[in-house]
Amino acid sequence: MKRFFFSVLSLSMFMSCTGSKSTTTQKASTVATSQIQTSQASNTYWQQHVDYKMEIDMDVNTYQYKGNQTLVYTNNSPDVLNRVYYHLYFNAFQPGSEMDVRSRTIADPDPRVGDRISKLKPNEIGYIKVNSLKQNGTVLKHQTVGTVLEVDLAKPIQPGESVTFNMVFDAQVPLQIRRSGRNSKEGVALSMTQWYPKLAEYDFEGWHADPYIGREFHGVWGNFDVKLSIDKNYVVGGTGYLQNPDATEKNGKITWHYKAPKVHDFTWAADPDYIHDTLQVPDGPMLHFYYKSTLDAEKKEGWKKLQPKTVELMQYFSNHIGKYPYKQYSVIQGGDGGMEYAMCTLITGNRSYGSLVGVTAHEMAHTWFQFLLATNEAKHEWMDEGFTTYISELAENEVMGHNRKKPLAGSYGNYIYLAKSGKEQPLTTHADRYHYNQAYGISAYSKGAVFLAQLGYIIGEDNLKKTIKKYFNDFAFKHPTPNSIIRSAEKVSGLELDWYLMDFAQTTNSIDYAVKNIEEKTITLERIGQMPMPIDVTVSYTDGTSEDFYIPLQMMRGEKPTSATLKGDWAWAFPTYTFEASKAVKNVQIDPEGMMADVDKKNNTK
Repeated sequence: MKRFFFSVLSLSMFMSCTGSKSTTTQKASTVATSQIQTSQASNTYWQQHVDYKMEIDMDVNTYQYKGNQTLVYTNNSPDVLNRVYYHLYFNAFQPGSEMDVRSRTIADPDPRVGDRISKLKPNEIGYIKVNSLKQNGTVLKHQTVGTVLEVDLAKPIQPGESVTFNMVFDAQVPLQIRRSGRNSKEGVALSMTQWYPKLAEYDFEGWHADPYIGREFHGVWGNFDVKLSIDKNYVVGGTGYLQNPDATEKNGKITWHYKAPKVHDFTWAADPDYIHDTLQVPDGPMLHFYYKSTLDAEKKEGWKKLQPKTVELMQYFSNHIGKYPYKQYSVIQGGDGGMEYAMCTLITGNRSYGSLVGVTAHEMAHTWFQFLLATNEAKHEWMDEGFTTYISELAENEVMGHNRKKPLAGSYGNYIYLAKSGKEQPLTTHADRYHYNQAYGISAYSKGAVFLAQLGYIIGEDNLKKTIKKYFNDFAFKHPTPNSIIRSAEKVSGLELDWYLMDFAQTTNSIDYAVKNIEEKTITLERIGQMPMPIDVTVSYTDGTSEDFYIPLQMMRGEKPTSATLKGDWAWAFPTYTFEASKAVKNVQIDPEGMMADVDKKNNTK
């Protein structure tokens, strides 16, 4: 989550925290868990739950740290679990890892990675080494396989049972290459993302113990309690609420204590040169900003100007999707581009003011589309990246006063380029399985954005706005799937929409409609592409007037709200459709607003 910019020739990318006074209680988390379980019992939906307690001791000189982790895992599934898996993401940053080899063999490698992993020295690699692991006090057998820890349980975990895992581990922060790491190009000391042994998700599809090859993440909802001991001179911004703002030094270090309720990730960043600013959102969270004091004056001024715009962005997303549920949000200079995490984002900070606003808009929007609506990004990357692109482009257009009539025009253009390139793969493609990084990027960001924008064309813009809010209300703090957004849209609009998900997301069928023939008042349209759509048509008459027509798609079993003249349904299997206009016709234009992703617009007018 990460913001991508595309052209038809190249793909340039820039990809993606904090403490405040607050406390959380075990009672609150217990109530939250109980509510989820009650909901599950009533509608058969279930999801796993995990509570982390971690004590971390970081050595900022060696970039190594020691960890003690106590993890309480609740099996809310109806299944007996005989194994569990952990992600050890830092192991990807070693010569010969899957991420390394993939980067050196894909046709268009990410320039931030390239062959850099293969050249890391022993003191520059990343690793997480599990020294011991126990289940309810019993030592477990485990094996590290790349970025995944395979664990054989001493005793199966029964449905409804909670077990405690105790782990002791050592780790080393890799040189900054991809998202996480130390000593970034901008001089940020520590960008600590996906840095701890993280329990893999188990859901109705089974385990999701994917190796880390460079894409996205998926995690178990729960609560975090983290104590971080670090050099006293470091300013720390992290997920969660700071419990001890008055902590004192001991042996040159300070132990900061954070709690984060109802999240599926925990991130922190640290640097001795961070400036830390705060700004309160009215009736919203406290915003935190961490950026390097070593930035030049113009860039630091950009960070100051960013802050009130971030307030406006937070308000936009809360109004148009759903209210932000946490008490804080942080924008932190770090990482290698832009990436969203729990209650925060890491972004590179040596940017122009406009770029700062753009990347913050995108990464903050990810708080809703993937963090609160926690899709499996490895399988459904387009739901997280595409929906974020859609809403962040609208937000930036309003907040920055761009007033562009078609803020999603770039996404449409990128998708159409890909559809005609011969390199497109269905949106069902696993994020790691794309043949080209460019195809992944355009599919996830642009086609995903078009999916949502075009849904508005199909069901009506007002219904799309209602759908987005219903989707959030129905699936926040859960793990929605592609069918989830479609069902929300169907319930709002009353239309049947399974065909849209199938054709646009599960195939590479494309849309191509044409004006085939005009004879006096008789108009014949033609479907050339395989994908069906309802059709908006504007007919201009020889007397200088015009009329809008709406031709529903038969399989929708209904119509969107419209003031256009309604014509009879068009069944998909019929390649042509003929209708009568009221007067002599001068010309005809299909989809005059350009909201349909037609791959050949030259034949839309005659």
